[in-house]
Amino acid sequence: MSSLVEVADSVRRGEVSALELAEATIAKIAADQTNSFLDFDAERTRAMARAVDHKRARGEPLGPLAGVPIGIKDVLCTKDARTTCGSKILEGYRPPYDATAVARLRTADAVFTGKLNMDEFAMGSSNENSAYGPVKNPWDLTRVPGGSSGGSAAAVAAGLSLGTLGTDTGGSIRQPAALCGIVGVKPTYGRVSRYGLVAFASSLDQVGTFAADVRGAARMLEVIAGHDKHDSTSVARGVDEWVAACGKSVAGLRLGVPREYFEAGLDAEVRASIEAALELLRGLGCELVPIDMPHTQHAVATYYVVATAECSSNLARFDGVRYGLRVPSGDLESMYGETRDRGFGAEVKRRILLGTYVLSAGYYDAYYTKAQKVRTLIRRDFDRAFEKVDAIVGPTSPSVAWPLGAKVDDPLQMYLADVYTLPASLAGLPGISVPAAPSAAGLPIGLQIVTPAWTEDRLFQLAHAFEQVSPARGKRP
Repeated sequence: MSSLVEVADSVRRGEVSALELAEATIAKIAADQTNSFLDFDAERTRAMARAVDHKRARGEPLGPLAGVPIGIKDVLCTKDARTTCGSKILEGYRPPYDATAVARLRTADAVFTGKLNMDEFAMGSSNENSAYGPVKNPWDLTRVPGGSSGGSAAAVAAGLSLGTLGTDTGGSIRQPAALCGIVGVKPTYGRVSRYGLVAFASSLDQVGTFAADVRGAARMLEVIAGHDKHDSTSVARGVDEWVAACGKSVAGLRLGVPREYFEAGLDAEVRASIEAALELLRGLGCELVPIDMPHTQHAVATYYVVATAECSSNLARFDGVRYGLRVPSGDLESMYGETRDRGFGAEVKRRILLGTYVLSAGYYDAYYTKAQKVRTLIRRDFDRAFEKVDAIVGPTSPSVAWPLGAKVDDPLQMYLADVYTLPASLAGLPGISVPAAPSAAGLPIGLQIVTPAWTEDRLFQLAHAFEQVSPARGKRP
């Protein structure tokens, strides 16, 4: 039994105990070869499982994630586990509180498996930037899982957790979901609270979900979504029954296929898989509509101005004074410099420097202001498209998972791995990656679906319909 929804329902009915599930999960994690976990405490997992079983024994109603083993990306604060963001500068740090998304999982009676490996401060596309070693793709341990939520994606693909939380700033849920052959959801910006999420780029960061199937990802999102007074960007909108949207007919829906998503740079096997996926959607009664998204070509440059500027500001708080690593030195200025030099990895330093540059006097208008204007143009591309279509479909990633180390010395090639996910992030729109037909070598490929803001019901409706006919359905490493 692998479906998250079925497992939760079985625990509630008393057909399986939370502790039995926890023990099976603990055994898998003990044998893990993917390096997905940064904080794993078997006794903590058992204690949470026993609490669920005791609650059921007392006749109390159980939550929608009753007994489900769930892992948490290590960028979300947890009061009973370390939160390092994959960085040496926060090694051993224990927050005094839970992120709102984490607290809502507890209320839903989830059982935590642990904190999951990630690119340092969520900066990366391959999960090779972690200070604690790279995550390995469970389909091929010589390849990357994608990033920055690589540990979250690999843990689900390897069966180490039935669901996980990740974060998506420019594609960090959808891209690793595609490369690991699972489902990953980025909700509309403002749908899920960012309280307790260690910030990278505040106007882009969103907490989302991973699961082996669409209904599982929908069930998790139902739990963590909703307004939160602790987050000023959290929007007061009701949470829909997204699991119920799964199974609804998609006949008659108009799907936009951007010409720009099928140009140079797209791997031939990925192109063939996605074109086959589009024909399957046509067979379900959807109408395919060619569209133009003319500003897509500027998304990578725009993102790496906006995101680095915000990261430069957000990461200024890690100075060795208040929490985390402190490197003693002769004076305050030297302590700041030594702490940040030793605590941050190369990619984080690169982005801080880029962000500081584009925000500096004389360059702010030339780079940051212009990037924000282009971001608006990208959003208008989507607005115009959604006047004609109900959703936009295409590849999630331009390639399958690449070998570990293949792109670490070429940051630009690494950045281009998110070329298809960045536009929806810049526009704040919901997106999902669902497994499509794999490559000839059996490596996963993801179909991306993007819908208008606040239409996660349509997102899950389409994703679930495609999942039922996808050649990748049921495939596991």
